[in-house]
Amino acid sequence: MDPCDCTNEDIGGHDGSSDSLEDLQDSRAADTAEEEELCVSFHSKYFNLYPLYQDYQEYCVQAESDDLNKWNTGFLSALTIPQELETPIIAYCSSVNYTSVQQLSNAGDICLAEAPPVRFSTLWRDLEEVKASGLLTRLPEEELKLQESMFELIGSEVSYLNSLTVAVKHFYASKELKHSLTPMEHHHLFSNICQIMAASKKFLMDLEGQLEESVLISQVEDIVLQHCPEFHRVYVPYVINMRYQETMVNQLLQQNRDVLHLIENIESHTDCQRQNLRSFLVLPFQRITRIKLLLQSILKQTKPDADSKSNLEKAMAAVHEIVTKCDKGVRKMEHIEELVYLDRLLDFGKMKSVPLVVSGRVLLHQGPMRNSCFSSVYLHLFNDLLVISSKKYWFQPAGFTVVDHAEFPSHVKVKHVQTELLGPPPDSFLLHLYKSHTGRPTTMKLAAETRSDTEVWMKLLQCKR
Repeated sequence: MDPCDCTNEDIGGHDGSSDSLEDLQDSRAADTAEEEELCVSFHSKYFNLYPLYQDYQEYCVQAESDDLNKWNTGFLSALTIPQELETPIIAYCSSVNYTSVQQLSNAGDICLAEAPPVRFSTLWRDLEEVKASGLLTRLPEEELKLQESMFELIGSEVSYLNSLTVAVKHFYASKELKHSLTPMEHHHLFSNICQIMAASKKFLMDLEGQLEESVLISQVEDIVLQHCPEFHRVYVPYVINMRYQETMVNQLLQQNRDVLHLIENIESHTDCQRQNLRSFLVLPFQRITRIKLLLQSILKQTKPDADSKSNLEKAMAAVHEIVTKCDKGVRKMEHIEELVYLDRLLDFGKMKSVPLVVSGRVLLHQGPMRNSCFSSVYLHLFNDLLVISSKKYWFQPAGFTVVDHAEFPSHVKVKHVQTELLGPPPDSFLLHLYKSHTGRPTTMKLAAETRSDTEVWMKLLQCKR
């Protein structure tokens, strides 16, 4: 993206501080709400037909990769399925043996262990009620493919709920693990996973309820649309929290051997199927992106003049909006973390300091420069502020000493400098601050390391926002 296209949209404020008491109260309130979500009772009739979602995705990729290899189309990602794939998941044999790789954190060795046989998934045409209906002999092949695509939405949700149930039952609800963590640590580790599990139960209840009414599946797009507000409520905060979640997992596994042993003990339970904690925590992000791809597959099997086409497109757009909100939320948190970090590094000394962590501020570019005296300076360019500083000496704490700053772009102007023999260094430009921190104008000649660096800085500093 062109740096000049940057805007303040979706960049929130943050003061870089937190009240531990309020955070603790918030975490307890969230935990209480999530405990209530556990009261949602539902057991899918297809539960025993599907493996954990981790294995389900792995087999999806393998099956579709095998199919694509016929046309030499290459490797598939294990996280998501390409949009152009149309065929639903085929049945998998429960007798397939496979191996999983588990890293032993305490020894740093790799252990290959054979996992138990995995339950297999099924096709819509394999359901006894479908066979008894006679639809398989009456429906055209195109309609059969459409039914399989819609049933994959149901079957994959069953597999997903299987994994969420294991995550909540064995990891989240572990009394030993909860007692080994502070309330805040436990909340950051699991976030609102109970609410996500409850949303999955309600979604699957409606999907299977529609299938109970008629084995000829229809209106799945309406059910998705109905549940999108709830998906938005639970998935967006979970995905945004994943950045802190990963940090929390790393800290616990590296610094707390008691917690490490507890987690390893839970992971060894047969219900976990050799899957580690991380593989369970990442599932909500994988699922919300997968739902959109499943809807795309259904749409491709749908006739252009079908009544369901309009709502299918609306459902896809609604899920896409959720994924987009997740992405924007993650980027927003990254910007805030970056500002908090820089706020600690920049030392304004005796001059009036400028709070860096404010609403709408984004770091656009930073880097070293040489001024006309051949000494080094460092520029931090934000979308509304330019900070000029010098690196601190080796015997000082790491960071920068601010020498000047100005509002950007209103008080900043640049232009190229024509270099002459014995003049300023090549690739120089003139930086003029109409109003510096002293309130008066100031000018300095700066040189980048290369011509390309100069062009980048000139383009950024000449942006009019």
